[in-house]
Amino acid sequence: MNKMVVANLVHRPIRSIISIIAIAVEVTLILLMVGLATGLLDDAKERQRGVGADVIVRPPGSSMLIGVTGAPVSTKVAGILRKVPHVTVVSPVITQLSTAGAVEVIYGIDLESFEALAPFHFLEGGPFSGPNDIIVDDYFASSKNIHAGQKVELLNHEFTVSGIVEHGKGARKFVPLSTLQDLIGAPSKASMFYVKLDDPTNQDVVAASIRSVPGMEKYVVTSLREFLSLMTMQSLPGLKYFIDVVIGVAVIIGFIVIFQSMYTAVMERTREIGILKSLGASKLYIINTILRETVLLTVGGIVVGILVSYAARAGIVQRFPTLRVVVPGDWLLRASLIAIVGAVLGAIYPAFKAAHKDPIDALAYE
Repeated sequence: MNKMVVANLVHRPIRSIISIIAIAVEVTLILLMVGLATGLLDDAKERQRGVGADVIVRPPGSSMLIGVTGAPVSTKVAGILRKVPHVTVVSPVITQLSTAGAVEVIYGIDLESFEALAPFHFLEGGPFSGPNDIIVDDYFASSKNIHAGQKVELLNHEFTVSGIVEHGKGARKFVPLSTLQDLIGAPSKASMFYVKLDDPTNQDVVAASIRSVPGMEKYVVTSLREFLSLMTMQSLPGLKYFIDVVIGVAVIIGFIVIFQSMYTAVMERTREIGILKSLGASKLYIINTILRETVLLTVGGIVVGILVSYAARAGIVQRFPTLRVVVPGDWLLRASLIAIVGAVLGAIYPAFKAAHKDPIDALAYE
């Protein structure tokens, strides 16, 4: 049977290739969308971990999406936080979302306290030397071919790159806190406060202590461990639904192409099916033949789709160094199962139609 299945697919190479390409597109679409979402989340987690804080304090009603809150609270809150037991460093930060050229979050930092959390590792240049200086990470510098001393425009303001640092510490662009406050019209304001403790194991205790301070009851106080655990596709608003829609579209593509391919193949092989049934082939045998062809096409499409996904990932990272694309191992299996299930569902009706053909009518078919 396997020889006959392969022979049938080879006999119609164009249709087989189109079916394989359709399945490959389905698998590639799933893997790249999930890979981009996972990569962005993993990158964001790694950068928050790299800040060196143990607790993050944000204004009441803040979104967990850093950069969308603005700067609604006074930097004087830092003084209150420094009085909490076990707190050693408090660093006020303004986060500003920018959509000029790319969606990114810019940090306005007090350099001394921010480096007290965890020092920058400078690859080129050094710290701010003036209010119009900017520090960028190596990914951004590589993507734009920027070096220390060059000019960059940000928020309709020209900055001089004072230093290039190793990636993985909060944002990709850092400007002086006072400068960003002036640019967005929020003097003496901050978006959040990074808090470092004498012992990271006191995260939960300190978070509870901060909430008990009069006036701080409604502030969003999150231990770093809790904050990172919330950064998942299920937690971010709309992301899970977006991924589900993408998967649904991909499944529909695979279903329609396989359905059309197998249905057309059954119509073209009416006489062949009649001969098989006249020789004693059962309905189950006919169904098994059609489904084996489908699975073989799907496996070919899955292999091609995985290869294309990895090639596309390499191309994306090469073209856009600031984008991270991570293809989780479990999603290789999920995408494969989704493709197989969709293809088999698309082949069921043609397979049953073939199995129920009358052998006399089939042999007389022209």
